[in-house]
Amino acid sequence: MELIEERVELLKAIKRVADDRRVGRRYDLKLELSWNLMWGRRVLDGGTGTSVNLSSGGILFDAGRTLRRGRKVELFISWPVLLHDTVPLQLIISGRILRRSGTCAAIQIGQHHIWPNLPGTVPRPLPT
Repeated sequence: MELIEERVELLKAIKRVADDRRVGRRYDLKLELSWNLMWGRRVLDGGTGTSVNLSSGGILFDAGRTLRRGRKVELFISWPVLLHDTVPLQLIISGRILRRSGTCAAIQIGQHHIWPNLPGTVPRPLPT
């Protein structure tokens, strides 16, 4: 029963943040991701989560726990399209957390690029 109540609260938090539409069109994409909380080039913390929605200027994601507003974060999102129908891709985004609600955080995209998501490949770090 407690799990159901937690899930209801999570869905309410996601709806509150998702209802706050910004200038750009948002696309509801539920994609798996991993995230790193950054201090310069140093990783302070990390985890996994899912995207809630995405636009050309920002992304709302569920980090699975509360993240502090103003912190720099890098997201590694499993992209649903294959390169040449065979190579998995990941969208890598860096930005700052603008707002949060519960375990959901909205970031303004500072930089982004697409990188092959193959075992043994390490994406280039985004410039700070």
